[in-house]
Amino acid sequence: MSVAKHEFTKKIIEVLNYHLPIQGEEILNHSQLLQYLNIKTKAANRGSKSRAGLGNLYAIYVLVEDYLRNEFHLKNGYDEYEGVQFITLLRRQRELPFGNKLQNHALNHRLNEEFKKYFPTLDSVPVIRDAKTNRYWINENLIKFSINETKINIAEAIIKIINAYVEARTEAFSEFMRYCQQIIDIQQQEPWRAIEFIQGLLRPNIDARVFEIVSYAILKEYYGDQKIYWGWSQDELNTEYLILYKTGRTNANDGGIDFVMKPLGRFFQVTETIDAGKYFLDIDKVQRYPITFVVKTEQTSQQILSKVEEQAKSRYNIKAIVKRYME
Repeated sequence: MSVAKHEFTKKIIEVLNYHLPIQGEEILNHSQLLQYLNIKTKAANRGSKSRAGLGNLYAIYVLVEDYLRNEFHLKNGYDEYEGVQFITLLRRQRELPFGNKLQNHALNHRLNEEFKKYFPTLDSVPVIRDAKTNRYWINENLIKFSINETKINIAEAIIKIINAYVEARTEAFSEFMRYCQQIIDIQQQEPWRAIEFIQGLLRPNIDARVFEIVSYAILKEYYGDQKIYWGWSQDELNTEYLILYKTGRTNANDGGIDFVMKPLGRFFQVTETIDAGKYFLDIDKVQRYPITFVVKTEQTSQQILSKVEEQAKSRYNIKAIVKRYME
């Protein structure tokens, strides 16, 4: 079975060709774990909509790294190995680039659950765990196999592939930071170039994290010139400019709200999807308090509203509920 290719797939095949005796594309088509890596590395190019997905990749990385450290790629006996302690794996994950905030979710269940979603008919999952001893193993069935009687072990290649992906993500982020420095340098002399730069960051294929950062910058500037007058009586009014605050971490899958405004107390949620279920869930999170959705799309606001309403009608089938949410 051939796999769907993207920009980073070429790098995966290049690594496999270098480290293994069979053509890399054939190995990629044979290995579900490599196919999973191929899916998770779509975000290597900075124009991808995908998240970096490092949590699940690093779970694979640290387990395979332990496998290699004990030289099981050169000898047998992994089935008798006592396994590696969770705290050792978590500590190592947090030493890796962008990994200092990672939690235990990927090692404990998230990686296996996502893997099963992509390969529902496969019996094997990447992480084997003994909950009693809290020790972990990589599933050797996924990294050690034969193709036409040629024995293949992809452990070393997996480490090289994930390292290459992290390097690509690091370069993409460094490039964005260089662009930001450029905009600081040029805005005084050539403001039109600064505007072009910002418009470029709003393209549909731009990384979700960048879109969230740029959205915040634009909204903060837009509302920063607006002020309101409030007070306990007409004679004693306070004057305050609107201030937008960022909450949580950029593009974190934490279920939180992205921005909040003072003193009006309005919420903003940045999203790339047009999904009535997600929108209504966010509305419920803030107890139906006013919320603005900042959507990455080339469609108009009215087109999005119409799509959300269509989805809501087919999903809930109760006009009163749909009407209340749409309002």
